[in-house]
Amino acid sequence: MPLIITSPIKELVVGVRNIAGGNFKQRVDLPFGGELGQLILSFNDMAERLESYQEQNIEELTAQTAKLETLVSTIADGAVLLDTDLNVILANPTARRLFGWEGQEVLGNNVLRYLPEPVQIELTRPLYESAAGLEASEFRITLTGPTPRTVRTLLTTVLDQQREKVKGIAITIQDITREVELNEAKSQFISNISHELRTPLFNIKSFIETLHDYGDDLSDKDRQEFLETANRETDRLTRLVNDVLDLSRLESGKQYRLEAVDLLQPVEQTLRTYQLTAREQAIELGYDIQPDLPAIWGNYDLLLQVLTNLLGNALKFTLKGGKILIRAYPLPSNISDPSAGQIRVEVADTGIGIDPEDQAAIFDRFLSGRKSSAYLRGNWVRTIIVRNILEKHHAQVHLVSEPGVGTTFWFNLNVYQEQLVDSMGNPKDKNFLDLTAEPNLETDFLRPL
Repeated sequence: MPLIITSPIKELVVGVRNIAGGNFKQRVDLPFGGELGQLILSFNDMAERLESYQEQNIEELTAQTAKLETLVSTIADGAVLLDTDLNVILANPTARRLFGWEGQEVLGNNVLRYLPEPVQIELTRPLYESAAGLEASEFRITLTGPTPRTVRTLLTTVLDQQREKVKGIAITIQDITREVELNEAKSQFISNISHELRTPLFNIKSFIETLHDYGDDLSDKDRQEFLETANRETDRLTRLVNDVLDLSRLESGKQYRLEAVDLLQPVEQTLRTYQLTAREQAIELGYDIQPDLPAIWGNYDLLLQVLTNLLGNALKFTLKGGKILIRAYPLPSNISDPSAGQIRVEVADTGIGIDPEDQAAIFDRFLSGRKSSAYLRGNWVRTIIVRNILEKHHAQVHLVSEPGVGTTFWFNLNVYQEQLVDSMGNPKDKNFLDLTAEPNLETDFLRPL
């Protein structure tokens, strides 16, 4: 009898040990009744519940792991997870692309063997320090190669539930190349604007100080000349400030209503504005607008500013006896039906022209510091405004220039067709109204002045 009782108890002890070791499939299959049988049934029921609980937890854990892996693989930032020996446990596609790991088996290997040299040099010591439990560190590193990139790298220690022991290291990599470029461009823009503002301010200050200190020793003619110069420089400063404010307004994301515009009206208004200045400089102003030209799709005030900026710049660099002409005509492919196509607008002059190396820079918002030519000095903000306005018309400004011969700025505008725009004047068909493509040298031409 003792052996009969001892045998199932031994099996129960073995089963308890197996369950304690994680084997929840353990069962005791002995035909006993009474209290011992009840104990065996209770043990088997417990084992069954534990097995079910384990399977449920494994399924949930697997699902959570899959979600985590999907999330990590789709985030825009690079993510790398290391163990305390610096072996790679996980690396998402972004990290593989930034570190050049495509096609390499990095999982399970020491990360220092695969990091790009600039990253390896910067991160070797911090990685070991993080593995030892030191706080997170952040680094900005430039990756060399065919396309240099700047990345922000963050090291974060992964702790256990008690937050006492380091379980691994998480590396987050952010591509901040565009951010760095924009910051540098912003600094360059501010530097350029500061330079443009400094010149008239210095001139105003110099002439005013001279009048203040030596006014009694100057002739009436000299005093009048000094005051006129200071006044001109004040006007120049005001124009520059207004240009910067206009550029800020255009880049603020404000929406402008586009509607049918008769091009002849802004052209005539622009010519009236500069008529007196042109007469004083002995420059001929004129326009050549094809009769019965259909209305274009645009904003009157913005197009007026485009023509004003271009004509104002042309006047500055056209010598006495020169000529400036504003033209508008249907493109050749639209002559048979001008109501269904595009209108070419040109502002042409016989001025000093623009050097070839400056022609690309003239529309660059963040001019690269070397404003060497006479045309670029003080005029680049206005040409940027022209570019921004025409982009709001889904158009692009171009230029043809030859030093000593003259310059022609030109752009195409869509003929207004009511059925193609909504109540706010926005295009229903984005492709039809997109004129931002580069010109085709075989089909695009300019009429001689």
